Amino acid sequence: MSTPHDDNPPQPATGAAGPAGSEVTAAPLGTGAGAPGVTPRPDPVPAAVRAWAGWSWRALVILAALAVGLWLLSVLKVIVVPVAVAVLLTVLLSPLVAALRKHVRLPRAAAASTALVLMLALVGGLLTLAGRSVVKGIAELGEQARAGVEQLMDRLAAGPLQLDTADLDGYIEQLQDAAASSGQQIASGALSVGVTVGHVAAGALIALFCTLFFLIDGRGIWAWVVGLLPRGSRERVHQAGRRGWVTLGAYTRTQILVAAVDAAGIGIGAAFLQLPLVMPLAVLVFFGSFIPFVGAIVTGSIAVLVALVTQGWGSALIMLAIVLVVQQLEGHVLQPFLMGHAVSLHPVAVLLAVATGSLVAGIVGALFAVPIAAVLNTVVLYLHGHDKFPQLGTEDHVPIRAKGHPVLDRAVAAAAEAESEARAVRGGSDGVRLPAPGEPPVTT
Repeated sequence: MSTPHDDNPPQPATGAAGPAGSEVTAAPLGTGAGAPGVTPRPDPVPAAVRAWAGWSWRALVILAALAVGLWLLSVLKVIVVPVAVAVLLTVLLSPLVAALRKHVRLPRAAAASTALVLMLALVGGLLTLAGRSVVKGIAELGEQARAGVEQLMDRLAAGPLQLDTADLDGYIEQLQDAAASSGQQIASGALSVGVTVGHVAAGALIALFCTLFFLIDGRGIWAWVVGLLPRGSRERVHQAGRRGWVTLGAYTRTQILVAAVDAAGIGIGAAFLQLPLVMPLAVLVFFGSFIPFVGAIVTGSIAVLVALVTQGWGSALIMLAIVLVVQQLEGHVLQPFLMGHAVSLHPVAVLLAVATGSLVAGIVGALFAVPIAAVLNTVVLYLHGHDKFPQLGTEDHVPIRAKGHPVLDRAVAAAAEAESEARAVRGGSDGVRLPAPGEPPVTT
């Protein structure tokens, strides 16, 4: 009820009450959802569900792209694996090439060729000296390791644990089958670029050829690759690539040194215990150390099994202690001190990278998984604003190619001139002059 003191009498309600008692005016007939005074209809799908759906389809697209990339790598492995080996060899030989250019005053091509020849001579000499004994001793190592496993299983069955003999016999048969096929598996994994001598030879030639030209003109090749990117992203990619190269070099050189220390430590321990096949065992430990965690465990266990078969439990326990000391020295002294923050990967990340690489590409994948993960870690962190190597600075710039090219410009000019002459000839034959390129059209 209105009173005489009311200036505005009450109006009839035109809409429903909104939140907190507010009134919403009804929209006139024919107005849209965005008309003034109309509350938009709420989306029936919650915002969290929409966000998860957006993340889900983007994640599926990324996974599909990764799957296609891995499939392409598997198809092109005859090319990809030698190129990856060439990159690692380039990292190793770059300091030698720089030293030859600085101290011997050799041109870049001569320094690169000399470094490559020296590396081939060193590898060939080592294979000549130890190759026959290593090839003959690897088979004996496999037999002794299998005998050591059988002896260990027998002791577990007869010991205080009283384990089931049938189960242990099954485990022994599985290990025997694995040992019998280990040579073929290792060869097929290490030579995953192919199963024929032709593929192996082709891969070796590709690796040597790429290494030579990476050493001679690696800067130009990198500039060409970066030049394929949009202009706005070239500089950041170049700076990230410089830091990834430092990481790869630190990892490769340190891993070789660590593998040499492991091989020397376990080899000296085996020689001290007067175990047989010291040289093949040291070579096996050296190559196995390039696979973090897995390689060290497998090669160390082989040394312990050889000691168990040849000299009994006392020597096996001493050999086990030597292996543990060497591995602790590697994990807690050599790796942190030599690599520092250049390869700052958590041990869990290293283990997962090795497992993923071995699952995708076997032994070759396990060998390359950790350096790839280390380089990606450095590059991604730099692109997201965290520079692990600020001392490198940003003064080194990648050369940007000009928009034109002399040869292409001359070819385009010649083609335009020929087209202009052809148009003039056609116009003269009809008695009508056609406009030359760049002239306004002729109107009649």
